[in-house]
Amino acid sequence: MQANGLKISDQLAHLNPTGAYVNLANLLRLRFAAQDLKLFVKRAVKSQLNGAERTRFRGRGMDFEEVRLYQAGDDVRSIDWRVTARTQVPHTKLYREERERPVFVLVDQRAPMFFGSQRCFKSVLAAHIAANLAWAALNNSDRIGGLIFGDKSQRDIRPRRSKHAVLELLHQLQEFNQQLQSPISPADSKPLSALLNDARRIAKPGCALFMVSDFHDYDESCEQQLFELARHTDVTLIHVLDPLEKQLHSNNRLTISDGVSRLQLPTDDSRFQQAYQNAYMQRLDFLTNSAKRLGIPLLSYSTTDNLQQLLRERFAAKK
Repeated sequence: MQANGLKISDQLAHLNPTGAYVNLANLLRLRFAAQDLKLFVKRAVKSQLNGAERTRFRGRGMDFEEVRLYQAGDDVRSIDWRVTARTQVPHTKLYREERERPVFVLVDQRAPMFFGSQRCFKSVLAAHIAANLAWAALNNSDRIGGLIFGDKSQRDIRPRRSKHAVLELLHQLQEFNQQLQSPISPADSKPLSALLNDARRIAKPGCALFMVSDFHDYDESCEQQLFELARHTDVTLIHVLDPLEKQLHSNNRLTISDGVSRLQLPTDDSRFQQAYQNAYMQRLDFLTNSAKRLGIPLLSYSTTDNLQQLLRERFAAKK
């Protein structure tokens, strides 16, 4: 997609996430960046609610479409008596059935998300992804809700087809993000499995659920919760990461601290570097294979990526 000789994604590059904390003004500006994003393709859905997404399901809808000759099996309540009386031939009204697919965005703002080696922290990247999804859903006239969770608390946003629902989501994203101070989880931090269990409470059948996290504590219990969610909802996992988590290259030993004690890592040792990379790949492979087993899409975005470009490659509306 071109405009004035430049790709739209290049023109929007200044809206890519930066820094350690979320800037609310930037999240608001993403409304214009999300105008050409479409979260769904036309396909059958599981919900029987009326709304803006047309499906293959046949039934009486809300919007009148046309009048045609009555056919066996048509609902007699749909007979157009005026046309029938005028033509002396039974005619029936057809209505266009539409469906809505409420969109829920689940955003991880726990301590391990407060990390980044380049451009931005994972927590900021997650907030920008969530904001793009929320604005895109609103632009498509979908109801938008969410669940934002920190280490010890969470906030539900009731799904509404309203700009106020998106604004509430963005304000809560900023509030939770501003509370982050360390990448080290407190002892009583909620595990991902508990949060997924809570998502089952708010996610109604037929909705679309986008979960944005680094999935650092994803395990078998999380897979079971996702299995239950995916039975009745359309789940998409969005994995955020930082390049330093995948590979740790250094010619010198690095020192890390939790604010109390200090530890020197043998990062100049190739065996340590390989073990570090293997540990990350094992976690990633488990998440990837789990998503495949469940038939759930898994997207991955890095803090160094051109987010606007990648979102357009995945969600750009087909012209």
